[in-house]
Amino acid sequence: MGDRRPIELAEGWSFMQNGINKLIRLLEREPEEQFNAEQYMNLYTTIYNMCTQKPPHDYSEQLYAKYKEAFNVYISERVLPSLREHRDEVLLKELYKRWENHKLMVRWLSRFFNYLDRYYVLRHSLPPLKDVGLLCFRDLVYVDIKKKTKDALLRLIEREREGELVDRALIKNILGIFIEVGMGGMESYERDFEDHLLQDTGAFYKRKAATWIEQDSCPDYMLKAEECLKLEEERVDNYLHSSTKIKLLKEVETEVLSNHQQALLQKEHSGCAALLRDDKTDDLARMYRLFQRIPKGLDPVADLFKQHVEGEGNKLVKEVTEEVESKKASDAGKGPTKDTGTPAEQQFVRSVIELHDKYLTYVSTCFCKASLFHKSLKEAFEAFCNKNVAGSSSAELFASFCDNLLKKGGTEKLSEEAITSSLEKVVELLAYISDKDLFSEFYRKKLSRRLLHDKSSSEEHERATLTHLKQQCGAQFTSKMEGMVTDLQLARDKQSNFTKWMQGRGKSLPIDVSVMVLTTGFWPTYKSIELALPKEMVEGLELFKEFYEAENKHRRLTWIYSLGHCVLKGNFDAKPITMQMSTMQAVVCLLFNDTEELSYQEVQERANLQDDDCLRLLHSLTCAKYKVLTKDPAGKSISKTDKFRFNNKFTDRMHRIKIPLPPVDEKKKVVEDVEKDRKYAIDAAIVRTMKSRKVLQHQQLVMEVVQQLSRMFKPDFKLIKKRIEHLIASEYLERDKENPQLFKYLAVSCPRARARAACMAVPGDDGHCQGGGCRAACACTCCGLLRARSAASTLHGLSAERVW
Repeated sequence: MGDRRPIELAEGWSFMQNGINKLIRLLEREPEEQFNAEQYMNLYTTIYNMCTQKPPHDYSEQLYAKYKEAFNVYISERVLPSLREHRDEVLLKELYKRWENHKLMVRWLSRFFNYLDRYYVLRHSLPPLKDVGLLCFRDLVYVDIKKKTKDALLRLIEREREGELVDRALIKNILGIFIEVGMGGMESYERDFEDHLLQDTGAFYKRKAATWIEQDSCPDYMLKAEECLKLEEERVDNYLHSSTKIKLLKEVETEVLSNHQQALLQKEHSGCAALLRDDKTDDLARMYRLFQRIPKGLDPVADLFKQHVEGEGNKLVKEVTEEVESKKASDAGKGPTKDTGTPAEQQFVRSVIELHDKYLTYVSTCFCKASLFHKSLKEAFEAFCNKNVAGSSSAELFASFCDNLLKKGGTEKLSEEAITSSLEKVVELLAYISDKDLFSEFYRKKLSRRLLHDKSSSEEHERATLTHLKQQCGAQFTSKMEGMVTDLQLARDKQSNFTKWMQGRGKSLPIDVSVMVLTTGFWPTYKSIELALPKEMVEGLELFKEFYEAENKHRRLTWIYSLGHCVLKGNFDAKPITMQMSTMQAVVCLLFNDTEELSYQEVQERANLQDDDCLRLLHSLTCAKYKVLTKDPAGKSISKTDKFRFNNKFTDRMHRIKIPLPPVDEKKKVVEDVEKDRKYAIDAAIVRTMKSRKVLQHQQLVMEVVQQLSRMFKPDFKLIKKRIEHLIASEYLERDKENPQLFKYLAVSCPRARARAACMAVPGDDGHCQGGGCRAACACTCCGLLRARSAASTLHGLSAERVW
C-alpha cells in the first residue's frame, strides 16, 4: 500500500467530473441509472486518496476550489437560463424546483467530498462545503432573480387579498429560500421581501380604507377591518415568517384604524355616540377590540363614552328639575312639603342606579373592565351627580332615597332582596359624590327620625346599610350612626329597668311615661326649651330623674320635648276621640282644661314657648285638618291678637287621629352645620399638617389639606386661604418675614391648647376630631385657642348629655 501510485489532479478530477455529470443528469431527470454503493465508494475514495497523498500530491486546496467551480458551472449552464425565461407564478415554481435540486446536489457532493470537509476545511477555518454550495446559489441565482421573485410574490399576495385562491404552499416555499440564503440571519428576508411587503400592504389598505370610510357605516367598516386583520394573521400563519406578524398588523392597523379613527368614531348616524345611544353592545365590543390595538387608540373611545354617560346623566337632571319646578309652581301657596324626596326626585335616584348598572355592564362586557373606561365612568357620574337637582344636592336625594327604602310606609314597595340590592347600589354611587359629609348629615338626621319615631322597617337593613357605608367611607363615617342604633337598644333596656324599679318600690304614675335616654355625641343637634309641663308630666319626669341619678351620679339629663309624643283623650260633644300628638301640642291643649279662652300671649306665657314654636303649634291645632281649637277671628293664619278656645263641636269619622305638626325645612340648617364643620375640619387639617412639617410653602400646604379632606368633601381654595389667615391671627402659624408664601408652625404653650392640639392631631376619616367625643373644633373666645364643640343629643322626648 505504501507503493501506491499517486493520483494526479487532472486524472482524479476527471473521474470526479464524471460522477458530478451523472448527478446533474439525474437532477435534470435525464436518462441515467442511480448511484450504486460501489460507485459512491469509488468517488469518496478518490477524494480521500487525493487529500491524503504526501506533498506535492496533496490536492486538498485544489479540490476545495474545484468543488465550488462545479456549482458555478452547473448554475451558469443549467439553472440561470431556465429561470430567466420565466416570470410570475411559473418563475416561482421553477425557482423552487431549482432550489430543491441545488440542495440535493449540495447534499450529494458534500458526501463525496466529506473527507475534505472533515479535515482540510476545519484545519484552515474555511466555510463548510454545504455553505459553499448555498453561497454559490445565493451569489449567482438569488442575486440575479430576487427582484423578479419578490414582485411575483407580492402580486400573488395581492391577488389573494382581492379574494382569489392562490398556491399558499408555493409562496411559503419561495419565502423559505429568502430565509435560507440568509445563512441563519433574517437580513435577506427582511431587506429583499418584508420591507416591500409592508409598503405594498400599506398602499393596499390605504386604498381600501379610503373607499370603506366613504361608503360604509361604522359597524360595517369595523367588520371589514376586523376581517382583514384576521386574514393578515392567517397569512402570517400560513406562509409568512412569524417575525413579520407584528410589523404587518401594525401597517394594517395604521392605515385602517389610526388614519381614520376620528372620522370613524364621529360618523353622524353610526359612530361611537350612535352605538352607545342605540345600545349596540356587539359593535362597541368590536370597537374596543380594534382600537386597543393601536397606541392610545382607546382614549377617544373612552372620551366619547364619558361624554355620552355624562349627557345621559345631565338629561336626567334636567328632566327631574323641570318636573319638580312644575310641581312647585302648581303647589305654590300650599306650604312646605312633609319631607324631602318627591316622587320625581326618588325616580331620579332610581334612574341614576339603573344608568350606573347599565354602563357598568358596558364596562365589564364591551370594554373588558379596562381601567380607562372605569375612570371615564367615574368622571361622568361625578360630573352630573354633584350638580343640584331642582334645588337639592344629590347627597340629600341619595339620603332621602335610602330613607324611603328603610322607613315604614315608604313609596318603594320592593322585596327584601330588592331593598338590599338598592341600598348597596346607592352606597356604591356615594363614591361619586364629593360632598360625602353632607350625605352623612342628611342620612344621620333621617336615621334619627326613623329610630326615634319607630319608623324603621328593619333593624337588619339599617345595620347592613351602615356596614356598607363603613366599607365605602371608613369607620369614622358611620361611628355616630352605629352609636345611634346601639343607643336605641340600650334605651329600651333602661326603660324596662325603670318599670321594674317603680314596681320594686311600689310607685305608680297617673299617666304612662316612656323615656328614651340617649348619648349626646351620637345624635344630631336638637333645640332644647324649658317647656312649662303640666303637673301630671312633671311628676313622671321627676320620678325618672330620681331613678336615673341613682344609677348615673356623674351625668345629667337634658329633656328634648320637641321629639316627645303624647296621647290625649278629647271629650267632644259628638264623641270622645283619642288624639296622638307631640308633647308640645299636648301641653298647649291641656291649658284649656283650666280655662275657656286664652289669648296668644297667654298661651305663650303659660307654656313658656318662643314665638316660632307657638305659631306652629297653634296653627296645627286651629288651621290644619283637625281643628281641635277654634280661634277668633277665624282665618288660615295665626296672629298675636287671636284668642283661642276648645272646639267642643269637633268630630271625625275615626275614633283615633294623629295631629301632625307643620313640617320644618331642615335643609338650610343641615347645610349651615356642614359648612361650619368644614371650617373646623380645614383648621384641623392645616394644624395637623403644619405640626408634622413645621415649615411649608403655601401651595404645598393647600394641596396637602385638599388631599386629606377630599375623601369627605372638596374644600374651596378661597376658604382654605381664609382659614390659614384665621390660624395666623390665632397664633397657630406665622408667615416667614422674608417669604410671605412660606408658613411656620408655632408651638402651643397653653395647657388647654396643648390638649386641643393633641385632639386635632388624631383625625377621623371624616376630618373630625376623635378626642373626647367632640364633633369638630371651633374658636374659643376666652383665649383664642381651639376647643371641642359638643353635639347636642337627640332623644324621644328626653335627652342625656355627658358632663364635660
